[in-house]
Amino acid sequence: MPPALLLFRLALDLLAGGLLLLAMAYWWLGNAVHELAGTALFVLVGAHNLFNRRRYRPLLAARKHARGRLDLAVLLLLAVAMLGLLGTSVPISETLSGLVPGGGYTARQIHVLAGYWVLVAVALHLGLRWPQFMETARALFGLEQPNAARTLALRLLAAAIALHGVWSSFVLGIGARLSLQTTLDWWNFEESAAGFFVHALAVAGLYGVLSYYAAGWLRRRASRDSAERRPAARRRPRAAGGLDNTGDSRETAGTSPPAPGPAALARDSRSPGPP
Repeated sequence: MPPALLLFRLALDLLAGGLLLLAMAYWWLGNAVHELAGTALFVLVGAHNLFNRRRYRPLLAARKHARGRLDLAVLLLLAVAMLGLLGTSVPISETLSGLVPGGGYTARQIHVLAGYWVLVAVALHLGLRWPQFMETARALFGLEQPNAARTLALRLLAAAIALHGVWSSFVLGIGARLSLQTTLDWWNFEESAAGFFVHALAVAGLYGVLSYYAAGWLRRRASRDSAERRPAARRRPRAAGGLDNTGDSRETAGTSPPAPGPAALARDSRSPGPP
């Protein structure tokens, strides 16, 4: 893929993530900005799926492996959450309130639930794709050789983001949001609007770090299991009686054939001699 096209697609994905965070700040921006951001988000999600449509078939083929099953589970979670978000956005829309009936309290609660699950699913999906982003960054900046100091710094940064994400999960009440619990503890945007986005990004970073290292662990385990199976397949133990595991008879060098038994000697003595 040309670098310019890849950067363009990455920019669209980053824009979609920014619109998701913007739409979550409903009580700060109001309904009009919320609906505009949500509409643009769904357009970008459609473009993302159009650009990446060829990657879905290999994912179906990779479901035999644990890493592939994890990827499919995250995509399924993301699809269900996005469909729930879209399905509830139309009935509760104030712009379409005169055209589409419905949209009560329950629909609004499900809409909030789906929005936070979309945040989690997008973060998990981003973590699974992070190695591709790292390869792109290394290619753009010419970082071809491994560097222990850089690796250590990135791991410490990931640990700091994860710890901040744990704290932010309690601050934003993510557990209650993801379990459809009724709560009136909303963020006070009059005190700090930027703080909400920092905490939301930290929560997304937490789930991205978890999926990234979970995928790496599954990949290493699969490689280790494959390496352990290869030597076992090369060894072909020989069974007793000179037969190997294919059933072929093998004669050992320097070993004389077995002596005839008594039955064979008696049969030879009854046979007529030469004329």
